[in-house]
Amino acid sequence: MEALKGVRILDMSHVQAGPTCSQLLAWMGADVIKFENPQGDATRAQLRDVPNADSLYFTMLNCNKRSITVNMKTTEGKQVFVDLLRKCDIIMENFGPGVLDRLGFTWEKIHQINPRVVMGSIKGFGSSGPYADFKAYENVAQAMGGSMSTTGVPEGPPFVTGAQIGDTGTGLHLAIGLLAALHQRDRTGKGQYVEVAMMDGVMNLCRVKFRDHQRLTRQSLSEYSVPTQQGMGAVPRAGNDSGGGQLGNAIHCKPHGPNDWLYVVVQEAVWEGLANRIGPDLGMPGLATDPRFAKIGDRRKNQNEMWALITKFAAQHTKRELMTILNPLDVPCGPIMSTEDLATDEHVRGRQMWVELDHPERGKWYNVGMPIKLSDSPPEIKRSPLLGEHTQEVLKEVLGYDDTKIAALKQAGAFSAPPKKAA
Repeated sequence: MEALKGVRILDMSHVQAGPTCSQLLAWMGADVIKFENPQGDATRAQLRDVPNADSLYFTMLNCNKRSITVNMKTTEGKQVFVDLLRKCDIIMENFGPGVLDRLGFTWEKIHQINPRVVMGSIKGFGSSGPYADFKAYENVAQAMGGSMSTTGVPEGPPFVTGAQIGDTGTGLHLAIGLLAALHQRDRTGKGQYVEVAMMDGVMNLCRVKFRDHQRLTRQSLSEYSVPTQQGMGAVPRAGNDSGGGQLGNAIHCKPHGPNDWLYVVVQEAVWEGLANRIGPDLGMPGLATDPRFAKIGDRRKNQNEMWALITKFAAQHTKRELMTILNPLDVPCGPIMSTEDLATDEHVRGRQMWVELDHPERGKWYNVGMPIKLSDSPPEIKRSPLLGEHTQEVLKEVLGYDDTKIAALKQAGAFSAPPKKAA
């Protein structure tokens, strides 16, 4: 039994944030109907690597969905939308501010049409506040949510993270909100509006930095490798510091390429064993009791020297060799995994996190798998839909339209773009 079998979602979202959410719900068994305008989701054509085929940007975010194309600028298209709305448990959108309102479908109108429907909405900055009408983008959300100011090296420029915390992170937040609202709907019979702002989602993911922001009003941050002092205000950028109570950093290993690094956390409990292992190789057999590093307070004060010693030891080992040395000592560590590392990793393949799929236009390709493992309902990951591939199927199966009605709607332009005017 699929966890969300019987839940139907009308997915009007596009690009990344919304489709991330609806794809996860589809993998859990929901029937996700991707509701596209006749031109389709813009990412179908973005960054194409196979001519005339849907891009990887689109295919990797829209698996297990059905696609229907509807022209909402026609009266007939709007009626198809209304009919589908009445048949769905959830409706999702991530349009710019006011787009659905201008089409005549405010939340109040949608709720009136289907009082049980849950509506999920992703906005850059929410529907209230002075930023409400601003346009957002992945990196804009990272900039305004606190991530960029705390990412990077001291005295250097702020950096965005490679993880899509603005888009995909917001989609994950929305999935949680939709499932909660659906659970409440099943108790009360009443749907509700669920909104997640990208900026808000990024702030939630930066919670630890806001912890440190408040600590700075009372003390310096002793675990940081860069100087901090009480009352300094903003949390500084601190490179690869662990951000927790234990010291951590990325250590460069041989052959010293761009990804030949191992991230190492030196917990208080492991220092003696670690020092006894690396000390002799460094010509420092008494490293474990060296007063610069013997206690955690000492290691915090002198952590740059400590990392220099560990790096000197690491210079003789690859990241995998160093991990093999440190794991028996219970030192938390992990190699910096490149995309190539992950795409060929036995652990990743074994957990079905790199899944091969077949597509009628682009052929074989890979998608990142389902990260949420449900013991009684493992997902069957299916390819993304072609544009409008399931239009007739949805009209017949979900709405009960017959061939005559479908033909009349097609003739009226309900599913296609209007013809271009002659120049």
